[in-house]
Amino acid sequence: QVQLVESGGGSVQAGGSLTLSCAASGYTDSAYCMGWFRQAPGKERNGVAAIDSDGRTNYADFVKGRFTISKDNAKNTLYLQMNTLKPEDTAMYYCAADSNCWFPHLGAVEYNYWGQGTQVTVSS
Repeated sequence: QVQLVESGGGSVQAGGSLTLSCAASGYTDSAYCMGWFRQAPGKERNGVAAIDSDGRTNYADFVKGRFTISKDNAKNTLYLQMNTLKPEDTAMYYCAADSNCWFPHLGAVEYNYWGQGTQVTVSS
């Protein structure tokens, strides 16, 4: 059983930065993709960034150049460095894992393990 625990959310002014972390346990990193998703109130959950077991990354267009996904295999931790934050980045951010993945896709429906989420609020 994979367990994912996010941390690092908070409130920040527009233009600021935050780094989210996701501590993972109970999995091996072969054929796994890890991803960050976000959901604002009343809106659908959207993929933000993903990384596969080979370290390949994939980003949603709305975060390219501002967000960076990375992972530390020794610590079993996934990160999302978020720079130049905008008010529209305000959402609950979720960490997720796909246990049968060969490309870092952003399709939420295929991710079978999810964390509880961490709130990010960006004020103007």
